Amino acid sequence: MSLKFRRVLLGAGAVALLSAGVMAWQPGTGYRQADAATDYQQLQKFSQVMEMVRQAYVEEVSDEKLIGGALSGMLSSLDPHSTYLDKDMYKQMNVDTKGEFGGLGIEIQAAEGGIRIVSPIEDTPADRAGIKAGDLIIKIDDELARDMSLFEAVKLMRGKPGTSIVLTIFREGENAPMEVKITRAIIEVKSVKGDMLAPGYAYLRVTQFQQPTVTLLSKKIRELKKRAGGNLSGAVLDLRNNPGGLLNQAVAVSDLFLEKGNIVSTKSRAGKSLSFDAQPGDILQGLPLIVLMNNGSASASEIVGGALQDHHRAIVMGTKSFGKGSVQSVVPLNDGTAIKVTTALYYTPSGRSIQATGIDPDILVEQVALKKDDQAKSSLPSVSERNLKGHLENGNGKKGNKSKKAEAGEGPSDAMKERLELDTQLQRALDLLRGLHALRG
Repeated sequence: MSLKFRRVLLGAGAVALLSAGVMAWQPGTGYRQADAATDYQQLQKFSQVMEMVRQAYVEEVSDEKLIGGALSGMLSSLDPHSTYLDKDMYKQMNVDTKGEFGGLGIEIQAAEGGIRIVSPIEDTPADRAGIKAGDLIIKIDDELARDMSLFEAVKLMRGKPGTSIVLTIFREGENAPMEVKITRAIIEVKSVKGDMLAPGYAYLRVTQFQQPTVTLLSKKIRELKKRAGGNLSGAVLDLRNNPGGLLNQAVAVSDLFLEKGNIVSTKSRAGKSLSFDAQPGDILQGLPLIVLMNNGSASASEIVGGALQDHHRAIVMGTKSFGKGSVQSVVPLNDGTAIKVTTALYYTPSGRSIQATGIDPDILVEQVALKKDDQAKSSLPSVSERNLKGHLENGNGKKGNKSKKAEAGEGPSDAMKERLELDTQLQRALDLLRGLHALRG
């Protein structure tokens, strides 16, 4: 299989669901089994071809390059997520999972005719330059992207912070390609963000599952509770365009909201199958929770969405998720390289695999592109009985309104207010939270 469907986070391959170390696969056991079954005729064939290439190729080529290429082809032929990591790639991957790396801030995958942008990472140069999910990169500076492997593209797009690069992209709905100049920067991915959607309603955004994600998310929830005067009424957990990350962080984030029960299980052929259960304690104490997902929600974010959906702990809203239901283990080799190989499939608590199918939302809400002018037109003042001259009073006096009482505490920031005006999925999530709160009384 070619690299056609391989997905790569610019800077490394942190998009895959990575188990911590080799927890899902014991390479020694697998190696002995493979060794016993090896067809030595095939190894001899490999050796002959390598020797012929070494002697007859038009240019002198090193054994290291030949072996590296062979290993890369071997892993890539298995599935879209297994790969051979040379020294630079392995080093960069370790940097990525810690939340900081150099580049433009986009996640990409190979596609027909070029390199497809899966999603820009928030608050990065690519995001600020207006790059959108689904854009097709057809040229990187003066080089055609259709002739590149993903890693060749990544190497071109990396560079010293402050230097610029021009991407020529084709966007669906546009008549002609457009050039976008982007200045490289050190990408510091903030995996957790948060704000108030309205007084009493928290917004929690997880952009990737990295080493400190669960710690940062717990801290953010405590902070928002304080802003709400200690009286939250519900929360939205936004996992849209979250490409995944570390398995242990996905398990820990799910555990934050569950009192008990299974979170996820993995089944592998050569290694030990694993199962992860929740520990007592729900950080929101059963308050209504909405999980937002879309086609850019993959891997670890699908574990969280699937677990909370199966336990009826949250309502999943948005659109169908990406559908990556496999687990990769990273195995370092003695020379500083490594292999990342798919070792298991994972299953949600109800026993379903979402591999190549994704998670269907409980409530389907498509994102609708709105402009501020549209919002202004729909915000015309309404007229009611109280606006009529001489209207009668209702006799309730100054008794408080229950819904207003529930929305005590600090409100959203100006940035969140602007976002709410344009984000229709988030608007529907807040509406549903308010409805659920009203039903609870």
